[in-house]
Amino acid sequence: MNRAASVEGDVRIRLFCALTLPGDVLDRLVEWQAALPAGDFRLVPRENLHITLAFLGSRPSSELDAIRGELEAAARGSGGIVLHPRRYRETRSVGMVVFDDEGNAGGALAADLQERLERLGVYEPERRPWLPHLTVVRFRRQPRLDPPPPELGAVSPSEAAVYHSVLRPTGAQYVVVHAVGLNPLRNVGG
Repeated sequence: MNRAASVEGDVRIRLFCALTLPGDVLDRLVEWQAALPAGDFRLVPRENLHITLAFLGSRPSSELDAIRGELEAAARGSGGIVLHPRRYRETRSVGMVVFDDEGNAGGALAADLQERLERLGVYEPERRPWLPHLTVVRFRRQPRLDPPPPELGAVSPSEAAVYHSVLRPTGAQYVVVHAVGLNPLRNVGG
């Protein structure tokens, strides 16, 4: 993940807001990914691992300042987020680790941020409720993996960030354009 990128002019850019994870948690996730059986899938690289709060899609770069402001306001009002890995799950194109959200603090942050972004006119609510998850593999055909979830203990995300998703022939690269610190809880369980 690149830090504090800048975007010039008023071009359209793909944006999303997400929770970032502490380095030791990312290290253990990468070890867990490496232990998955070989298959026809692509591991999500360490620098792209995050927990999405709101996907904004293609937006004019001129909206970045307002989006940053709403992320900062939502983060200021958030409680300490503690997540626990619950299970591995596959959809049509990705494999993910699904988390339990202790006390719903992550869900409260996501709801607050999504409402703020919707009022700003840059976010269209999804039909399903927010699910704290981390995409760990991508594929064209489901590999039907069934690993136990990674042993991470209780995880407290370190920051929330606005990301720019840059599409490349080798896959998307996620670049942090603005990050804000969250409650200083640490990885308390492991």
